Amino acid sequence: MKGNINVQTENIFPVIKKFLYSDHEIFLRELVSNAVDATQKLKALASMGQFKGELGDTTIEVKVDKKTVTISDHGIGMTADEIEKYINQIAFSGAEDFLAKYKDSAENLIGHFGLGFYSAFMVSDKVEIETKSYTDAPAQHWECDGSPEYTLREGKRTERGTDIVLHISDDCKEFLEERRLLELLQKYCRFMPVAIRCGDETYWEDSETEKDKDGNPKREEKQRPRIVNNTDPAWKKRPTELTDEDYRKFYHELYPMNFEEPLFQIHLNVDYPFNLTGILYFPKVRKTIDPNRNKIQLYCNQVFVTNQVENIVPDFLTLLHGVIDSPDIPLNVSRSYLQSDQNVKKISKYITKKVSDRLAAIFKEDRKGYEEKWDDLKLFINYGLLSEEDFYEKAKDFALFKDTEGKYFTFEDYQNIIKTNQEDKDKNIVYLYATDKEEQYSYIEAARNKGYSVLMMDGQLDSALIGLLEQKFEKSRFTRVDADIIDRLIAKNDSPVNTLDEADGQNLSDIFASQLPKGEKREFHVETQAMGEQGDAVTIIQSEYMRRMKDLSKIQQGMSFYGQMPDMFTVVLNSDHPPIKQILDDSKAQTSEEMKPVEAELKGLKARQAVLRDQQNKKKAEEVTQEEKDELTKCGTDIAEEEKKKTDILSAYATKNPIVHQLIDLALLQNGLLKGENLMKFIKRSVDLIK
Repeated sequence: MKGNINVQTENIFPVIKKFLYSDHEIFLRELVSNAVDATQKLKALASMGQFKGELGDTTIEVKVDKKTVTISDHGIGMTADEIEKYINQIAFSGAEDFLAKYKDSAENLIGHFGLGFYSAFMVSDKVEIETKSYTDAPAQHWECDGSPEYTLREGKRTERGTDIVLHISDDCKEFLEERRLLELLQKYCRFMPVAIRCGDETYWEDSETEKDKDGNPKREEKQRPRIVNNTDPAWKKRPTELTDEDYRKFYHELYPMNFEEPLFQIHLNVDYPFNLTGILYFPKVRKTIDPNRNKIQLYCNQVFVTNQVENIVPDFLTLLHGVIDSPDIPLNVSRSYLQSDQNVKKISKYITKKVSDRLAAIFKEDRKGYEEKWDDLKLFINYGLLSEEDFYEKAKDFALFKDTEGKYFTFEDYQNIIKTNQEDKDKNIVYLYATDKEEQYSYIEAARNKGYSVLMMDGQLDSALIGLLEQKFEKSRFTRVDADIIDRLIAKNDSPVNTLDEADGQNLSDIFASQLPKGEKREFHVETQAMGEQGDAVTIIQSEYMRRMKDLSKIQQGMSFYGQMPDMFTVVLNSDHPPIKQILDDSKAQTSEEMKPVEAELKGLKARQAVLRDQQNKKKAEEVTQEEKDELTKCGTDIAEEEKKKTDILSAYATKNPIVHQLIDLALLQNGLLKGENLMKFIKRSVDLIK
């Protein structure tokens, strides 16, 4: 019998082939899935007593030769009427409407309207079906060359089931390689519920009769059918049936190239208000987020769908590994469908809740073990805190701070510990933190000596987390431990007062400023502060605000402006420190003769400037003559010239003073800012000073 497939366009198959070309490998998933369905339907009939025969071997086989690929099953098969119903009846309103309606997603076409079988034409010039129903109906042979015309006649198959024979197109010859088929079966079919065979595999077996020269059984090379799938994966079992070792083995089955053990897992199993099973593993996540976060595999009734699950689970959960299987997520869907589907939204909330509950339970039951895993969990949990408000509300009770001594605290516990000693004069609790224990060691020690606690905030997301916690915590702020000198880090009512007069302070600042390194996208500002004789002679600090903005510029779009700005440091001179005092006294003695006329001139010019300003301030703007304006401008220019003379004198003094250079370089070295030629000069000068 010949006929035309019921489709209202001249030729639907070229349209399918062209439209789905980028996803043409999906044909094997669809055809094997159909074979699985046919096999499971037969098993269901047998269980209900509607099939009395022997099931026998129900293995599905994928075979390849020089020109064809064949998918064979021993399922329910088809009668002529069923071929007419399921193969020949395709009704579309026309190719244009067809393409317009499903242009958003190539995979929308397959599966949604029973088109799974027709994915065969993406890779084939001709497709044959040889099938025999489980009933007494005669075998049937169907054949189509990619046009609407088909041939249907009695077939020669004697056993129940179906063969789909694909005559592979010249442009798809890659699918005539067994290696390529195995790759696709491993990708799409590795956990399908019916055994799938593809070729044979070699294995070795000890001989029962032959011995080697040492008397040991000889090993014989043998062949056996290669079964490519695990029909009973761990996620389909009840948690009570599985041990920790079973979960670990399944993890390595999913990720054979990942040799690290997961921290722990969550077994998902719910049947209302949606169906969902799966296992999610917590991998070890160190300090950086893997940009290729596609380690959760989505299945529909054990058929692989995708590992792009961003719209099914919250973004932070994409750091997890594992499997989600739900028949309530269609096999082929568009991204817009996932974003709007109510079942998908419910599934997302359910998974977030299960993860939160599991973490909370582990924390409650074994806090010590939880703390030991914290460094591996931290990035994942911080990501959740930042991205999901619902998760924050649960996780704030089991998220931890770690201090520089390696101790762990909940947010609430830590606040209770520091709220008295680390409260500033405005009643704000100040959370001190470090980002590098070695580089900021001296600052950390200074804080400890004050009785302050310092947190370690060295993770990729910690800069963003600090901003979030400052919003969440009342009357609190975070300050890096090297953001200021220790006496100003947490401002108290008894903060130190600068004991130098303005002129001495400015001269001391000019001496050191003249010798600080220039360029390299760094800017230094120098100031003086009384910090006691035991404090460091020179301390380098960096604005908390600017540092934080530069840190955020590395992880947030739209903040790159701050990343382009120079690093700005403040150099604080301890006016109580003996070498600083000595430099001030020595500079006065060494430069007094040169400075006297300059300072006298400056004193006169500044007095004159004050008089001129006072005179002009008493007049209205329009009453001030141009001559008066010019005189005031010239006075300012003269002052600037004398100030430069003064600075040049102090710079000349500083250039010859090795102690100034040594104190600067020690401070730069302490902050990791002394490198290259300057570091070499420092080493040579240090040796000379020892001599």
